[in-house]
Parts: sequence; structure tokens; C-alpha cells
Amino acid sequence: MKPMISETIDQYADSLKALASWIGSHPELGHEEVMAAAKLTAMLEEHGFSVERGVLGIPTAFLAVYDSGRPGPTVAFLCEYDALPELGHACGHHLIGTMGAGAAIGLKSAIDGCGGTIRVYGTPAEETKGAKVPMAAEGLFDDVDVALMAHPYYTFEASGESLAMDALQFAYKGKPAHAAASPHEGINALDAVLLLFSSINALRQQVTSDVRIHGIITEGGKAANIIPEDAVAQFYVRAATRPATDAVVRRVLACAEGAALQTGCTLTVTNYEYSYDELNTNRALSNLFLANLEQMGVGPERIRQGQDHGSLDLGNVSRRCPAIHPYIQVIDEKHLLHTKEFRDLAMTERALDAMLFGAKALAHTAYDVMTKPSLLKEIREEFERTTASSTL
Repeated sequence: MKPMISETIDQYADSLKALASWIGSHPELGHEEVMAAAKLTAMLEEHGFSVERGVLGIPTAFLAVYDSGRPGPTVAFLCEYDALPELGHACGHHLIGTMGAGAAIGLKSAIDGCGGTIRVYGTPAEETKGAKVPMAAEGLFDDVDVALMAHPYYTFEASGESLAMDALQFAYKGKPAHAAASPHEGINALDAVLLLFSSINALRQQVTSDVRIHGIITEGGKAANIIPEDAVAQFYVRAATRPATDAVVRRVLACAEGAALQTGCTLTVTNYEYSYDELNTNRALSNLFLANLEQMGVGPERIRQGQDHGSLDLGNVSRRCPAIHPYIQVIDEKHLLHTKEFRDLAMTERALDAMLFGAKALAHTAYDVMTKPSLLKEIREEFERTTASSTL
């Protein structure tokens, strides 16, 4: 059946490539991916999937389903399609979204013979307020047997790790005054932000090597001759696990409160984006994907061990069901994600062909899950074991 899955994807290669190219040429920021979501859902509907749009009230989120009508596992392919400010699709999400849809279309050609259900989740805004977070929190993955996606890159890489993350905003409120005539009448909110940065810079010396704390000043005053009444800083705080991240956040909050105390400002702390959990790669599922890559001609010497590439909202999904996030080689030069060079090469015919290759690998892996109960049992047992240990 795997040859039939691949043949189906090849049959629709032109339309899949055209879709990826169109999305790549029309970048939309997170939660603004109106056109990308419309085109992806239209294609899935054309291939017999029932589509729910606006999932959880998120306008550009969707859930497409094909039920074989026979009992069997539920497999999920996850689509991303948001772009980056100014850089466009420099993270290759135009390929990710189309790869997920292509995998689902390919698998559909075989599912009636084996039973089960295919779901395609349209998950907006991975780069910012990732929709996978509320989807996971609301239980949309709780009855999924495996969740699959693959990310474009300059090399093949096994599904690895990601950092848990909190996005914190610190808003300081002071008191304005004329900076020359009566500075003693003011309370300087910008000073509080600067003290916050100094405190966090000192904190970095006393944290483990996995910790990342980085921020910007989004508001720092209106004019140089006015004591700033309002100042705002935004930070990402990351660490290898959710408990470790929570511990670092408590120390960052202490820095922020100290800056408020020193300056006399009031402080308001909010989460300006969703919190991401670390990725819990299911090794049994990952090994199954790697085996399919090898069957398709990718030797193990070409596949790197999983690396830490920052934070993913898939981490939250991986706490609800077995999940993987491998990387597929789509370019032949070493350019990193979020660069213009990667963006441009990810639009070439080479990258589009690799996208189809990735769709086949995902679909073949899902087919193995659906037809080999012993593999699914191994995947499920590992998931239950690792999620139980992470909550201890």
C-alpha cells in the first residue's frame, strides 16, 4: 500500500507544489493567514475531507477529517502556515502546511482498506501565539493516537528536543515630570526597565546552560525632556523543562519586583503570548519515521541527531498524545531558518520536491501505525511512561 500512497501524492504533485508556492508568495502573519487557510481547506475538501473552520473561535484554525467508517487508530497531521514579519516564509511554513495536507491525501488512498481516521489540524501562529496551545488545552488531541509533522531544514534531523518557554511582559508605571525643571517630581519608569535588564544580565551567570532569557524594550518614553511615566519590556524565558522554566520565571519576577521597589514604580506582569511546554519526542514513533526515511533511500549517515531549535507549540501537543517533529532536507546549502537565504531557497523546485518526499515519509509512517498494532502499543506505552515521569 505504501507505493499506492506515494503514487497518489505524485498524482497531485503539481497542485501541491502550486499551493505551496502560492502560500510562499503570499505570506501572512500569525492569526492573519486567511488566504492560506482557505486554500488548504479547499484542497482537503476536494479530496473528501470534512472541514470545520474557525476551530475554538480562532478564525484561521481548522480541523479536516476523513473517517474510513471502520475501527482503527486516529492519526493527525499538523499544518503550519504563518509567516515572519518582514522575512515572509523564512521558516518554511508554506512547505509544512502543504506537506501535512499532502500526507493526508496520500494516506487517504489506503485507509479504507485498513480502517481508522485521518485528521488534519490547521494550527495558526506557531511563531507567536501558537494555536496548538489552546487546542491541546481543550483536549482536541486527547483521542489522537499519533501526531505527525515535519519541518524543512538544510539537513535531515531526527525529532529531538525543544525548550519550554514563557513570554512575559513587564509594564512599569511611574510619574511624569519635566526632566530639566522638576525631575525630582517624577518617577522614572524607564529606569525600572533598565534595572530589570541589569538584574537579568546578572542572573544569567547563575543559571544552567539550557536557560535562555532575552528581551526588548517596547516602550521607553515619549520625549527626552519628560520623565517617562510608562515603560514596557517583553522577555522570553526558556529552559529545558517546564518545571525548570517555572523556577527561572520566579527568579525573573523577583528581578522585576526589585526594579519596581528601587524606583517607586508600580509593576504589572502579563503573559503576552502562550506558554510552550518542551517537546516530548516519542522515540518509538521517531524511530519508525527514520526507518521509513531509510526505506525511501535516506541513509542513516545523512540524518543528524535531534537538536534543540528553540521552542515549539507542538510541545504542548506532545503532552497529550505521542508526537514527533523531525526535519526534512529541502535545500543543499547550509542556511539557517529565519534568514532570507533559506526563504528564497525554500521556494525553489528542489524544495518543493523535498516537500513531496516529506509528505510521503509522514504518510508511510502513519500507515505503519494504523496497520501494525504492536508498533502502536509500543508507542502508547512509551508515551504513558514518559508523560507520567514528567509530572512527578
